[in-house]
Amino acid sequence: MLAAIFGVSGLALTQEERSFFQDVQPLGFIVFARNIETPDQVRRLVDDLRSTLSHADAPVLIDQEGGRVQRLRPPHWRAAAPAARFGALARQKAQAGAKAVFLNHQLIGAELAALGIDVDCAPLIDVHQPGAHDVIGDRAFSGDPEEVATLGRAAAEGLMSAGITPIIKHIPGHGRSMVDSHHDLPRVATPHAELARTDFLPFRKLNDMPWAMTAHIVYEAIDPTLPATLSSKVIAETIRGEIGFDGLLLSDDLSMKALNGPLDDLTYRALKAGCDVALHCNGKMEEMRLIAAGAAPLSKAAEERYTRGRRQVGKGKVAQIDQVEAELTALLA
Repeated sequence: MLAAIFGVSGLALTQEERSFFQDVQPLGFIVFARNIETPDQVRRLVDDLRSTLSHADAPVLIDQEGGRVQRLRPPHWRAAAPAARFGALARQKAQAGAKAVFLNHQLIGAELAALGIDVDCAPLIDVHQPGAHDVIGDRAFSGDPEEVATLGRAAAEGLMSAGITPIIKHIPGHGRSMVDSHHDLPRVATPHAELARTDFLPFRKLNDMPWAMTAHIVYEAIDPTLPATLSSKVIAETIRGEIGFDGLLLSDDLSMKALNGPLDDLTYRALKAGCDVALHCNGKMEEMRLIAAGAAPLSKAAEERYTRGRRQVGKGKVAQIDQVEAELTALLA
């Protein structure tokens, strides 16, 4: 298996995409709004993607956080509330907030499972910081690191109860970014002790999660030159060391403008720095070929992390969905 996850261009696989995936054998795939029309169409696409690979249980990812970031939307799917709404509830009633987060993510998980999608790029456990860029904003549960950790665990456990693998993001913390990493490279000058007390805390408390996604951010107190995704120092000393995360480490999308340079080189550098898997999302064939050229087979350590994560999640299923929806509605009311 190639240490890469790819997107696709449209609602169905092209012959060129099919041949490419059969040839390079990526670990898995990610789907976006451009790939989504109806439940039946999404199920066909997901099945078709997996059929191109020799490992039939290949992970298929999606960004389904709720609020601004949800690829599945009405009329076929539920409009889930943003994380900040659950944080507000938790500040009034802590137990009710955590329960609502769990139920909400159970429902998200059930929707994904019905489509054959088995990995969610959620929960976002970045800590909201006043004055930071709105790229995080209401996607964060709270500005309180302990509250973020509590609600983040409830979200992850809700997904896992439905058989969905959660990805905590953006490790080691994106909440202080003053620019949008989709367009520019953020730099954070906050002292290390303050980062450890705030931004890193939710990731440390959820370091037992199966997957995490890196932040394309320069943390000047740790590595003043390279963003976390490309920094062996940040990955080894902070993510694997100080935070203690030993699950599968996925890069954020390598086509984001925060990173500069040829995509084959960026892929090589991300994997060499310590990312287990390179993520590429836009489905552009010429870019995917470069990612494949720069990637390597999944390392033995990454295979072990991937296998351990699958065992950790298991094959949960949500029963009595109507009852779960009713209980969530009552809590949010």
